[in-house]
Amino acid sequence: MSDEHHGSADDGRDRQQHGPAHAAHDHEPAHAAHAHEPEHAAPPVTGRQRLVAGLWPPRLSRAQLTVAVLLFVLGLGLAIQVSSTSDSGGALRGARKEDLVRILTELDNRTQRLEDEKRGLESQRSELETSSNQAAEALKQTQAKAQQLGILAGTVAAQGPGITLTITDPKGGVQADSLLDTLQELRAAGAEAIQINDVRVVADTYFTEGTDGVLIDGHKVSQPYEFKVIGNPQDLEPALNIPGGVVQTLEKEQATADVVRSQKIVVSALRPSKQPDYARSSSQ
Repeated sequence: MSDEHHGSADDGRDRQQHGPAHAAHDHEPAHAAHAHEPEHAAPPVTGRQRLVAGLWPPRLSRAQLTVAVLLFVLGLGLAIQVSSTSDSGGALRGARKEDLVRILTELDNRTQRLEDEKRGLESQRSELETSSNQAAEALKQTQAKAQQLGILAGTVAAQGPGITLTITDPKGGVQADSLLDTLQELRAAGAEAIQINDVRVVADTYFTEGTDGVLIDGHKVSQPYEFKVIGNPQDLEPALNIPGGVVQTLEKEQATADVVRSQKIVVSALRPSKQPDYARSSSQ
């Protein structure tokens, strides 16, 4: 009897335990069905849409904005420079052939003079560096420099190769400005020392029209005007004879210009040496 009762109790407990389990198992497919129900899927995003979304609206940092402004300013400056260069190139394109030849000749001459001066300075530096007696060499170079400055200032006579230019003006058409243009052409061609008649020409020489003719530094000069010029004759004479140059301009004034080369031109006219009233050497 007791065995049957226990058996019934165990069966009851088993039914109570298995009953809810079966119930839970019965409801599980419903929940799973709800979990796997398809949702409304969003339409796929294309690569172009992602690119547009990344670029707009623009998100600029302060550094990026600063770089953009600088690039704009740089581009504007380059455009202005190109425009200016184009304008100057147009001016040269419109120039006469004679003017272009003269400009090119002057540039070549100036380049050559600068190269010669560069080589001279390099030679002086080398001598100073290698001389056993640098003090004596420095004194020698100082004296030579003083001699050169005296020639430029007109306080020292000079001689060397060059040309003699004689301007004859029977009609009186040559005026002060024509003589000044002639002087400028000679300087541009590399003239180192110039004398017109009896007047030494220096950096501050000026030409004026007087009642009796042309005045150079206040001194009256009469034609024929004789230019004694020291420099390279191969540069000086062609500079005067280029198309549209000094010789052709004087011929239009019914004057004649004779150019003679020489290996020894003496410039003997001197200017008084002026001592400054207030300026003193800083080494004193």
